[in-house]
Amino acid sequence: MVVIRLARGGAKQRPFYSVVVTDSRNRRDGRFIERLGFYNPVASGAEQEIRIDAEKVKSWVAKGAQVSPTVQRLLKTGAAVA
Repeated sequence: MVVIRLARGGAKQRPFYSVVVTDSRNRRDGRFIERLGFYNPVASGAEQEIRIDAEKVKSWVAKGAQVSPTVQRLLKTGAAVA
């Protein structure tokens, strides 16, 4: 099954997440099909916290991809979609 979920990056105590499309059998931070955006929970100042390509998400969902609960929550925030 294809899922849209977060892949963790960044350093210790400074997380950075990529919103990716991947096979559900792959590791969390492993191989992915496409990167759809990012989520930076510790953004400060002029840094952007969330950027997700809504058109690509809609396209993947139309193809049958499942959205993880965390990504679904991020998509519900109005500022998340760019």
